[in-house]
Formats: sequence, C-alpha cells, structure tokens
Amino acid sequence: MANIQELNKKFVERFGESERTIHVFHAPGRVNLIGEHTDYNGGYVFPAALTFGTTLLIRKRDDKGLGLATTNFPKTNVLSVEKIVYDEADDWMNYPKGIVNEMHQQGITFSSGYDLLYHGEIPNGSGLSSSASIEVVTAFALLTLENQPVDTVKIALMSQKSENEFNGVKCGIMDQFAVANGKKDHAILLMCDTLEYDLVPFNSGSYKLVIGNTNKRRGLVDSAYNERRAQCEQAVQDLKAAHPELTLLGQLSLEQFNASKHLIKDEVVSKRAQHVVEEIDRVLKSMDALKANDLQAFGQLMNGSHDSLRDLYEVTGDELDAMVDAARKVPGVLGARMTGAGFGGCTVSLVHEDSVEQFKEQVGKEYNEKTGLNADFYVCSIGNGVEQLA
Repeated sequence: MANIQELNKKFVERFGESERTIHVFHAPGRVNLIGEHTDYNGGYVFPAALTFGTTLLIRKRDDKGLGLATTNFPKTNVLSVEKIVYDEADDWMNYPKGIVNEMHQQGITFSSGYDLLYHGEIPNGSGLSSSASIEVVTAFALLTLENQPVDTVKIALMSQKSENEFNGVKCGIMDQFAVANGKKDHAILLMCDTLEYDLVPFNSGSYKLVIGNTNKRRGLVDSAYNERRAQCEQAVQDLKAAHPELTLLGQLSLEQFNASKHLIKDEVVSKRAQHVVEEIDRVLKSMDALKANDLQAFGQLMNGSHDSLRDLYEVTGDELDAMVDAARKVPGVLGARMTGAGFGGCTVSLVHEDSVEQFKEQVGKEYNEKTGLNADFYVCSIGNGVEQLA
C-alpha cells in the first residue's frame, strides 16, 4: 500500500495548501483466475481483487475546476468539471474524465470542482486493470464526496460504460466489477449476463498466486479485441438457426453448442465460439474443484484455459506462451495461464510456496533467453475492492 504521508506532501506540492480536507481512497487491480474472453459473451468469470492498485487523494476546490495529476506520469491538467470532452492528448486523464462525463449523463451535478492526485501501483498495460482501477476509485470518491448513493455494482456499470463510450474500449464488465466488489481472501464467481455473483473463499493453502508480467505492452483499443467480439457476435447469428432466442454465446451449454456448431459457416468463427463455451464450462468445473479443495484439478483447468486461448481464440502471442511454457516446467507449479485480454500483459501461476524463488529465477531466465525481455514477478494476496482509507 502506498505511503499516504508522502502522497499528501506531493498533493500539496501540486495543488497548494488549503483549509479543505484531503480524502484518501483506494481501488485494487484485479487478476482473473479463470474464465477469459467470456465476460462480453455473457458467461462466467472468476476474478479476484489484488492488494495493490490505485490510491486517490482528492480535495474540493473553491471553483468548478478539475485538477488531474498522477505520481506516475508528468502530464497534468486543470479542466472545467462542467465541460468534459475526450482528448487523445490527455492520455490517462481520459479515464477520470470519462467518469465525470458519465456522472453528468446520469444527471449528477457537482457542488464544486476537485483536485485529484492518483498513485498507481499497477504496471501500465500489464492487463491487471489499471484503467478499471482508476475509473472505479474516481466514481466511488466523487459519489461519496457529493453525498450521492454509493452502490458498487452501479459503480462497476458506470465505469464500464465510460470506458466503452468515452474511451472507445469495448470491454466487458469483469474488470470494473472485480475492482469494485472484491473481498479479501475471496474470488468472485460472476455471471456477466445477469451480474449475479458469489464471493467464493479462495483457500490456496501452501500455494501462492504468482503474477508474471511479460513487460510486452499491449494496447487494448488497437489489439484484436474488437475483432474477437465481432466474431463471437457472428457465431451467435449463425447459431440462431437452432436457437432463435440466442443473444450471447454464454447462454448455451456445452452440449447445446456441440449439437449445433455445424451451423457456424466460418471455421475461425467456430474456433472462437468453441473457446468461449468450453471456457465457461471450465469455470464451473473449477468451482467444484475448489469446493473439494482439489487445487491439482484447479491447476489443470488453468492449463486448459491457456491452451484454448492459444489455439482456439489466438490471443496469447509468443511472450505469454514462452512464460507459461517456462512456468509449467518448474516443480511445484499446479497451473499457469495468461490472464487479461492477451497479446502481452501477464500470466498467473499457482506455485507451491517452497518453489516461489526457484520459479522467479528459472522462469525469468528462460523467458529472457526466448524473448530478450525481462519479466517482473509479483507474489499476490487477494484484497478488498474499492474503499475509503482513514
């Protein structure tokens, strides 16, 4: 967790002294344990909030200005809280701007302007949801300080909408939902179509979650993300011949899909759909494995997820595959897979605590030899969703 006293000093350096109170909020990053590219298909996902994320210091202003700054990048700006438009030159600031814009759309007016200083501990472009973390902490803080109702499910939806419409990234609901609703030592079984969810205790015993950052930057907007979504929508159109009521792939069971997949005309589209339906089935099987305390079976399902993302959905790429291959060679690793949208970003592995140091050394060395890139590793704990800090 960030050093709040240090951040207070930076806040005053940037925005000056004031009698007004500086409030502190925190939203985590997230890791998805299994269930990838199922969220926008209305299926199940199984994410967890991390203990590191984005800390926000915020203070009311005497005017209607919106001061935006971060400890991570030099770029800062002061805008009007009442006049918000997307501007590519504003870079990361378009995420908080998107939230202010969405609050305007929902008829929420601001009693004053605000100064906001963000401190991000999530590596940018790593696939651990730095954008969702910024969106959710901004929405939570502004609603709190404007004495508006604070509903974390609605905050997740507001954050997703602002990312979809203001920032043009057609992401599903998972990232924002996990960041807003996470709970320490629990993962979230979320049905993305209905937003029904369960907090599932994640008792990993002597096993640790290790996130490996490939340090291969990936831009979601320019990746093949939107193309995959279109392919899934095409599969739904083709399958309507057998299931006229179908609107999302997640509404089909594996048996139903296997019986009607011959209706999908394009071979590539068929592979995409197969991944989605089988991946949802893996998520449900992983619940049974966790209830039975069978981490071995959970690890096998993680492996199956990665292999499907590599072969059927084709979103892994050389770096993620190299890291997963290296991870699976280490004794004490039960499972390893990419996490997030793919095309770079991170892997998540379930590693015995006695093997963690060997894992970092061996995987780091082999990954560097194969790709020329240096990996970073984080041994993770599962933390709470968005909250106000004392």
